[in-house]
Amino acid sequence: DTWWFCFFYSITFGGFLAFVSYLAIFFNTAYGVDKVSVGVLVAIASIFGSVLRPIGGLIADRFGGIPVLRVVFVAFAVLAFGIALAPPLAIGKFLVFAAVGCLGAGNGAVFQIVPQRFGKEIGIVTGIVGAAGGIGGFYLPNLLGILRAASGTFSSGFITFGILALVGALLITLRGRVWSGTFLLGRPTSYAFAIEEG
Repeated sequence: DTWWFCFFYSITFGGFLAFVSYLAIFFNTAYGVDKVSVGVLVAIASIFGSVLRPIGGLIADRFGGIPVLRVVFVAFAVLAFGIALAPPLAIGKFLVFAAVGCLGAGNGAVFQIVPQRFGKEIGIVTGIVGAAGGIGGFYLPNLLGILRAASGTFSSGFITFGILALVGALLITLRGRVWSGTFLLGRPTSYAFAIEEG
């Protein structure tokens, strides 16, 4: 289960880091945005994704981390495919901010599930999962760069990233079925509420 959480978090947090670090190149090269404006766009995207992290956790507390992650992955895939179409700058900025926001919300959703599975090992497991997110933040932007170099366009990287998110949506759905009835309660709840109910 730790490996599964690492995989899901490498997509959400790794993807968040990848997008933020890759945006400067993307906006400057694909749209010709000057470096000062690019810095502002990257800062806005970073703040937006960070703010949505606790909101994603709050929603996951109410509806459950599994369904929230599934929606996040599917929504991100749609947004990534939209970015791959190279829309006008105004639309492109909206899609990018929304995509980063989805990943931020997904970060919170992952850590709504982890304590339910590892209540006694929460410190070490969150450390391992967090490390996996950092690793994802390293390999995903490199993957985007490699695909751009190979194809000559940014589209291939965003399409691949979108496909990865769809794989994540499928796998979180399958794992959710396995986890339901074991450590996941029958109704969405936070870990604190689960402890209270005994």
